[in-house]
Amino acid sequence: MSKFTLKINGATQSVDVEDDTPLLWVLRDHLNLVGTKFSCGIAQCGACTVHVNGTATFSCVTPISSVGNAEVTTIEGLSKEGDHPVQKAWEEVDVAQCGYCQSGQIMTAAAFLEQNPSPTLEEIDNAMNRNICRCGTYHKIREAVAVAAKSN
Repeated sequence: MSKFTLKINGATQSVDVEDDTPLLWVLRDHLNLVGTKFSCGIAQCGACTVHVNGTATFSCVTPISSVGNAEVTTIEGLSKEGDHPVQKAWEEVDVAQCGYCQSGQIMTAAAFLEQNPSPTLEEIDNAMNRNICRCGTYHKIREAVAVAAKSN
């Protein structure tokens, strides 16, 4: 076991875990930040997406030892009141059905819009293509990302 001091959602947290423990399990099992979801475990679906220094990152395959002093933001840290433009757009468009993929979708969209605040629909599709929605609400996801872009 090794001790890691992390910056999670603006707060410093310490955990004792194995070096190869995925960030996802540190967040969920050690820090009780369960908004980040486990699904595939092999970086194929995007349900576990968090921001590492502002970059959308699949936490299921990110070993804690690689995080270092990076700023990690989870869905819980995206906004205190759930009023981030992407979260507001998700509600406005009524994207969620089962909701399981939503935190990963939202985190991917938020990081993307930081990099590209005025995307085309094709750019939205390309940015979101690594996140799987089991319910198939891709048209609503695209619409919500476009709405969030316009509200910035």
